[in-house]
Amino acid sequence: MEILVQQGDLAQTACDVLIVNLFEGITAPGGATGAVDRALGGWLSAQLTEQQFTGKAGTVLEFPTFGKIPAKRVLVVGLGKAADFSLDGVRRAAGTAITAAKKAKAATVATLLHGAGIAGLPAAGCAQALAEGTLMGGYVFEKYKSVDPNEPKPVIARVLVVEHTADKIPEVQRGVARGVLIAEAVNLARDLSNEPPDVVTPVFLADTATRIAAQYDLQCEIWGTERIVEERMNCLFMVGRGSVHPPRFIRLDYVPAGTPRARICVIGKGLCYDSGGLSLKPAEFMKHMKTDMSGAADVLALMQIIGQLRPDVAVTGMVPACENMISGNAYKVDDVLRARNGKTIEIDNTDAEGRLVLADALSLAAEEDFDAVIDLATLTGACVIALARIWTGVMGTDEALKDALLTAGAAVGEKMWKLPFDKEIRDMLDSDLADIKNAGGREGGAIAGGIFLKEFAGDHPWAHLDIAGTSYIDKPRPYEPKGATGVPVRTLVEFILTR
Repeated sequence: MEILVQQGDLAQTACDVLIVNLFEGITAPGGATGAVDRALGGWLSAQLTEQQFTGKAGTVLEFPTFGKIPAKRVLVVGLGKAADFSLDGVRRAAGTAITAAKKAKAATVATLLHGAGIAGLPAAGCAQALAEGTLMGGYVFEKYKSVDPNEPKPVIARVLVVEHTADKIPEVQRGVARGVLIAEAVNLARDLSNEPPDVVTPVFLADTATRIAAQYDLQCEIWGTERIVEERMNCLFMVGRGSVHPPRFIRLDYVPAGTPRARICVIGKGLCYDSGGLSLKPAEFMKHMKTDMSGAADVLALMQIIGQLRPDVAVTGMVPACENMISGNAYKVDDVLRARNGKTIEIDNTDAEGRLVLADALSLAAEEDFDAVIDLATLTGACVIALARIWTGVMGTDEALKDALLTAGAAVGEKMWKLPFDKEIRDMLDSDLADIKNAGGREGGAIAGGIFLKEFAGDHPWAHLDIAGTSYIDKPRPYEPKGATGVPVRTLVEFILTR
């Protein structure tokens, strides 16, 4: 799908579907919507009245133009109340509209810039949000579905963002260009997480990282099994030992010209499939375990954006990648593993494996001079129970860092919630055999996972994002189709660019 910006009169733009909008409570449409209504001889207003369309957020009204204007059909998307409207409202409106346009079998779409009029939002921000909502809302993953040659699925080839004022065109173009880069990277993360697990192996992730590095001028280092053992990443090695697909440790570095304003490390859990190991998951809980590498997918997508936007912040992406499978060589309950930082871990549950591979990666990051370290992990089902598939759980050692991530998430429409650390929960991880156990029971499971990781995070500011709930959804949202979401790629971009 191509998004283009052009100057012109929206009402005179030739397309299959013309998208306008209406705020809730507005009875006489104004601005570009009003101009389209006038070009239609009041037909739009008549349809609003006849269909009792109120402009409630997420609603759409579609009708034919009968040749009165060059567009074949008009789609009015409800924006909700103007006082509550935000840039995320632009994304939601764009996602809702593009979904409706696809159902109308449109090939070309023209749209106004939601929110830049009555809501008074900046044109560049609206343009970026519109591009993000359009491309993320129009995302589908259907590469394995057969195509009926007699009923080909409609594809929207072009979206025209029509701006009346010439001097705003450069600003709108910049916003659209950035929105396209971000949405394409989010959709890459979705693709990686939606692919079958026999495709996305640790080697596949390593090959993807190598391709991204070559394409966007990043430094790339891949460690195979021998190097992983040499580097004392025993937890990653042991978790991956039961699989026929060998583990990989992936590192990507972006280094700006000159002295960077900050050095940020982002670590993504890369469990390409999690059977639970010898603590085997029940069959119903094994479904969608291909997405247990969503943190890794997000890190690769983030590094793609960073390589394109090239901020004056140095960014390192790390991915410990492996599978947690059953075999005669799988690691066992009662094993004691030694992480890279020397701490020993009693294995209480082989299904608490994500924190083990992250322990090695965090230990490595702790040896370097980063201003902040952030890990992303589909770590615990407990976080899904606590925060549903709505909020990402945020934990860590630095309040300013956690607050900055929450602020960045709010700015891009990705909800986050802080969870506390507590000594009593740390006590649940005490071991008679080792420095710590890898699990402490069902109570406080999400917090216990974060407290475990704290043991390996070192002294620099560190935050843990539990994305178990937000990385995958069962019910679609305006710009998040069912399946992998790519959360929190956009939060991390916002955090780094405003660092």
